[in-house]
Amino acid sequence: MKQQLIVTILGTDKGGILSQIAATVSEVQCNILDSRQAIYGKEFSLTMILEGSHTAITRAECTLPAVCQRLDLLSLMKRTSHHEKQNLEYLFNVEFSGADTAGLVQAVTGFFAERNTSISAFRQRTFRDPSTQQETMRCKFVVNAPNSVDFHEIETALKALFEKLNVTGKVTDKQKKEENDHTTSW
Repeated sequence: MKQQLIVTILGTDKGGILSQIAATVSEVQCNILDSRQAIYGKEFSLTMILEGSHTAITRAECTLPAVCQRLDLLSLMKRTSHHEKQNLEYLFNVEFSGADTAGLVQAVTGFFAERNTSISAFRQRTFRDPSTQQETMRCKFVVNAPNSVDFHEIETALKALFEKLNVTGKVTDKQKKEENDHTTSW
C-alpha cells in the first residue's frame, strides 16, 4: 500500500537545490505527487507531497534531512493520509491593497473563517508606493465556498469590510469569466 509524506524545505537559494532534491526523491523510489516552489528574495521554499511504499517513504524520511543538512537547508516532514485533489466547489478571487497596517490580513481571513469558506491560495506583497512613499500591501486570495454560497451577499459584505479597513479591493466570481480573462487558475 502506498504512503504519503509532506516535505517542506527552506533555506538560502543557490543553483541546483531542486535538482538535488528531485534526484534524492528518485533514488529512494518515491514519486512527487504535487509541489510548490518559491524564491523570496534570497530564500528558497519548496513544499511537496511524496508517495511511495512504506519502505520508500521511510528512506525519504531518513535521506532527505541529510541532503538538506549538506545543502544548509531546513526540512520538515509529516506523513499524511491519501492525497486527493482539493474539492473546489465555488471559486472566487479576492484582491485588495492599501496602506500596510497591522491586522489587515487577519481581518480578511477572519471574514472568510466566519462564513465557513476556505482560502485555497494566498499571495501577499509589501512595497513602497512610488507616488506616496508609503508602505503598501497587496493581497490576493482564491476562495473556495460551498455551492450554496450567496456570492452577492459575500461580495457586498466584503466591500463593506474593505471600506472599513480603508483598502481598495474587488471580488471576482471565477464561475463567470471576465471578457479579457484568459488566465489559468492557480
